[in-house]
Amino acid sequence: MSLPNIFYKEVSDKIIERINYLNAESKPQWGTMSVAQIPAHCNVSYEMIYENIHPKPNAFLKFILKILVKNKVVGELPYPHNSKTAPQFIIKETKNFEAEKQRLIDYSNKTQQLGENYFDNKEFHLFGKLNKIKWNNMLYKHLQHHLSQFGV
Repeated sequence: MSLPNIFYKEVSDKIIERINYLNAESKPQWGTMSVAQIPAHCNVSYEMIYENIHPKPNAFLKFILKILVKNKVVGELPYPHNSKTAPQFIIKETKNFEAEKQRLIDYSNKTQQLGENYFDNKEFHLFGKLNKIKWNNMLYKHLQHHLSQFGV
């Protein structure tokens, strides 16, 4: 089974359409994050790709992440509900929902426009180099998980 390819415009457009169904009143079907925290949480992956604002793990922690976490994140199996969230992805502060939602849409568009060849064998902050399939799985699966969490 392969996941839809987030680098294809029609898949990316469908994700953005689903993001746009979120509104400030949306309630989660599971989990503890608010609707304003979810786009901010999803934006962390993109910040690790495009921004230099998150500290990189040291070599030992990166090794542990590769062994214990990487395959769960880049594989095709969906995340279970109420999965443990990595510390970098925990959003505690109040966020501006509309601003975070727009950032997520902008990041999604940028990723699609850069395309899968840009990502093929590109270094990821936490796991090292990933091929384009693993990049797709990681990005698509994370968005799928949280959009489903809010019923969109």
